[in-house]
Amino acid sequence: MAEIDRAVGIVVEFFHRCTQIFAAAIAFYTCLPLPPAVTLEFRGIARFAPMIGILLGGILGLVDMGLQQLGMPVLTRSALVVVLWIAITGGLHLDGVMDSADGLAVPDPQKRLQAMADSVTGAYGAMAAIALLLLKTSALHDLDGSRVLALMAAAGWGRWGQLVAINRYPYLKPTGKGAFHKDGASPFDLLPGLVLLLLLSAVQIFFYPSQWLVAVGMALGGGAIAILTGAWFNYKLGGHTGDTYGAVVEWTEALLLCLLVGL
Repeated sequence: MAEIDRAVGIVVEFFHRCTQIFAAAIAFYTCLPLPPAVTLEFRGIARFAPMIGILLGGILGLVDMGLQQLGMPVLTRSALVVVLWIAITGGLHLDGVMDSADGLAVPDPQKRLQAMADSVTGAYGAMAAIALLLLKTSALHDLDGSRVLALMAAAGWGRWGQLVAINRYPYLKPTGKGAFHKDGASPFDLLPGLVLLLLLSAVQIFFYPSQWLVAVGMALGGGAIAILTGAWFNYKLGGHTGDTYGAVVEWTEALLLCLLVGL
């Protein structure tokens, strides 16, 4: 009986810790409100990033459906969804896009990290942000049907790509917002998010059998873009920072939406 009680206690403690980490992931990656009494545990939040992405995409999809029911034109609706996308994340990842672009624009590789750390946004950062937002808005405008699943897949695969970069490549700064992600990271963290994202493609096939190619693109294309984007930043910088983690998220989201339009 004592062994059963001990086992139950271990399971309860495990789920309690997972709840704390998941709540911390919501607090770190989004601006969604949490009850004041919630205890947050930030160590290991990256493993929940793909789930946060799927949740975020679901929220955006529901808002999109609501605006559609109100009769809002698709272009305006798409732009509002992209703006809400930024608002819910607090611009966390978009800031990484701009800083990464400013850093990569520096010819001297030794000075790129210094440029990325500069809080002043340069011309290349502004151009990167404009290009990214245009791609997202135009791709959403051109997507026909299953926009909810497309948003969930884009946000989910983007954060799965971040998780790949965290586990696969060195972190280039001793401190910073992204430093604690590397601490305690494990390749096994990739599996839960991967399973959920593959299930999204299965749901796509179940509800839209004729669009099976889109479902395959969501799975294979999403995974490939997520992995290759992180690999590209590693090639250019020799590793990653918190800024490039955010850039991986944003560019994977935008490129996957464009791929789904093509399919």
